Amino acid sequence: MIDEFGHPRAFQMNVDREYERNMERYVFLKWGQKAFDNFRVVPPGTGICHQVNLEYLAQTVWTDRDQNGVEVAYPDTLVGTDSHTTMVNGLAVLGWGVGGIEAEAAMLGQPVSMLIPEVVGFKLTGAMTEGTTATDLVLKVVQMLRKHGVVNKFVEFYGDGLDRLPLADRATIANMAPEYGATCGFFPVDAETLRYLHMTGRDEGRIALVEAYAKANGMWRGPDYDPIYTSTLHLDMGSVVPAISGPKRPQDFQPLSEAASNFYKTVCDFRGVDATAPAREMASEGPNHTAPVDARKSAVVAGEGYPLRDGSVVIASITSCTNTSNPYVMIGAGLVARKARALGLNRKPWVKTSLAPGSQVVSEYLNAAGLQEDLDAVGFNLVGYGCTTCIGNSGPLDPAISKAINEGDLVAAAVLSGNRNFEGRISPDVRANYLASPPLVVAYALAGDMNIDLTTEPANLDLHPEPALLPGHVDQTGRDPQHHRRPGAGALGRHDHHRPHQPGRFIQSCNSGRQVSDGTAGSGVRVQLLRCPARQPRGDDARHFRQHPHQERDAGQS
Repeated sequence: MIDEFGHPRAFQMNVDREYERNMERYVFLKWGQKAFDNFRVVPPGTGICHQVNLEYLAQTVWTDRDQNGVEVAYPDTLVGTDSHTTMVNGLAVLGWGVGGIEAEAAMLGQPVSMLIPEVVGFKLTGAMTEGTTATDLVLKVVQMLRKHGVVNKFVEFYGDGLDRLPLADRATIANMAPEYGATCGFFPVDAETLRYLHMTGRDEGRIALVEAYAKANGMWRGPDYDPIYTSTLHLDMGSVVPAISGPKRPQDFQPLSEAASNFYKTVCDFRGVDATAPAREMASEGPNHTAPVDARKSAVVAGEGYPLRDGSVVIASITSCTNTSNPYVMIGAGLVARKARALGLNRKPWVKTSLAPGSQVVSEYLNAAGLQEDLDAVGFNLVGYGCTTCIGNSGPLDPAISKAINEGDLVAAAVLSGNRNFEGRISPDVRANYLASPPLVVAYALAGDMNIDLTTEPANLDLHPEPALLPGHVDQTGRDPQHHRRPGAGALGRHDHHRPHQPGRFIQSCNSGRQVSDGTAGSGVRVQLLRCPARQPRGDDARHFRQHPHQERDAGQS
């Protein structure tokens, strides 16, 4: 539970409360570890079991002695009492989530009985483009497989696209099998499997056995690997675009460029307002400089210098095994935080931020790269190792913020790098929940509002009046970023005075690309700085974006 956040002692205080609340459980598990020879316990505050399985426990091919004392090799398999056990399929270990009784039976040596399932083949071709992440890819995969229908089926990923898909990205896709409805999402053994086993310190003899065993038994993915499946799908990874999913289901994929306008439509639907009516009315009357009625509500937070409105992001959480197991997106988040810190930017004061990795390995490489300090500076302090926001353990919001949301009947938003976003699951105060990559979580914490189009509008304004532009940076279309915005129109196609614009510097995009290699802290991540048109905010928008008088950090603090 995230009771404490945004300060250096948050992790220790949350762990202490975890022990206080669950001491009886941990005493029982400790007894079990001593009572059984083949039972090990990962203590609280060290990681999520799925990520520990991937980084440490899984072997891909296991060995043991049979009843005659002969050593035999066999494929590694796994059942676990959590649906995201499927993450280990990224390492070619067949596994999925089961109930407690089934898991206990397996621990005691009983077999798991099942009908032979249908197997759906998902062919991946092409390569991810710069500016897209594994999160964007998996959200697209979820959308496609949900539409196809894979409940009670196995999914196997194949195709030459796997040659350009690192195991961290495979694990992200395998992890979300429950969200796309399959029993598991399996990746076959190949050279990337061996590379990961070597990188994570597995025994060299075991790695050689994995290769030999897979090739001898027809399980090795080579150039001619083309099994026969019940049905197949195909995705060119080059067609994937930056995206989020929400506001209620993981399969509700939407390109990032459409997120703001889609959120406004969601609010209109929720309020019973026809979002197209004002546009039709304005078109019939000719040029009209008076804004149509806005369906969004707002409410003042008592004792603070800011209001909230429909779309205010009140939770931004880098969490869950789905994404925190992936160093590409985690380093990307750290680099966005570094650029924001250098510009004196910070999270909006109403945003509850948190960083809850799946294992201590994440903290090791973030600290080694100096990126944890940058994340701390914008509010993403470590709060724990384990499931938090994904399972509803986001903890309470500030009472004044919670009161404003409920009394104002606001559609508050949460952005998390998780796997589940059903209404009411993340927080009882939050109606709209969006799944996003860790770099986008940081960006939305800086923006504090789902109504901002992060692809064309400033995410956050800094304290310096002069505009800045990184030399030599252009957007992904190749155009000069200073001319990227459409003049006189906001993301919803209405007059610009619906959105605040002030002169200053801002983060336009955070692109965690394929170029980041293991142990490299930054070549694949770009942060573009674009000039913001000088416009004076008016009315409620001006008050909404006025500088909060109690800045937690100024530009000179780290």
